[in-house]
Amino acid sequence: MIRAFLGVLALPSLVLGSDERPNPPTAATAAQAQAPAVAAVAAVEKLQFPGIAIHPEERCVDVEASVCLRRGPLELVACTPGTKEHESIVVIGAKPMHLHAALLLLGAKPGSPATRQQDGAQGDRWIDVPPRGGPVDVFLVLKGEGGKSVEHPISEFILRSRPGSDASASADPLPKLASNTFLFAGSVLQGDGPGPRRYLSDNSGNVISLSTFGDEVLCLPSIHTQDNDALPWQVNPALLPEVGSKVLLRLRPQRPPAAKAATDRTAPPTPLTPIEGPPRK
Repeated sequence: MIRAFLGVLALPSLVLGSDERPNPPTAATAAQAQAPAVAAVAAVEKLQFPGIAIHPEERCVDVEASVCLRRGPLELVACTPGTKEHESIVVIGAKPMHLHAALLLLGAKPGSPATRQQDGAQGDRWIDVPPRGGPVDVFLVLKGEGGKSVEHPISEFILRSRPGSDASASADPLPKLASNTFLFAGSVLQGDGPGPRRYLSDNSGNVISLSTFGDEVLCLPSIHTQDNDALPWQVNPALLPEVGSKVLLRLRPQRPPAAKAATDRTAPPTPLTPIEGPPRK
């Protein structure tokens, strides 16, 4: 299965272009130069990852999801079925490995989840190594008035907990999560033998985490406890539909600064967004 999507990882360089911008082309050369990118966009849109829709021109990935929690402490934003629905806002049916591939196709830069490493000459102590990865903005898309889809930053649904607090009973309003930006940690591929390697998030169900697990696809920029007595986040039910409601989980990789500058210099603007460098294979 992993080999199946590795073959499409060269597409982002066509879909999203390069940061190196030549002099403004003529109309004929511009159309000729853009033809491979247009074809690549069409190829990406036709990819069939169950439960996932890739939108290259809008630079986002939409994932079919269902609300699974409206009250209580949180460890995750999203999980897979039969794992941690009791501590996650939504559950998705899509495979985390496919979600990883979809983000790669939009040029997102994977890093690594948080780890612990031995430190010191004798290896007698351990240090925490924070996660790293490209920034990805996370949203829930809900039905608004008249059935119109409305995009909400995921931070609107996550509150900072106080010991013994409850969002519905607290006299003072609890602060929301400060940002809807997560890191594309990229989980972990495990296995060195002749058989297929395992994508750990497919097994654990940790898709988008608030607590630190070390095998999630997306995570917060720092390390957070899994201790149930000290979980720092809880659900904000104010805008959240009832449990079981169908929603879209939307992931939008941020453009690197160099790509933004290149886009601003290009006139007229095109729907294709340049990124820095080739994708990681």
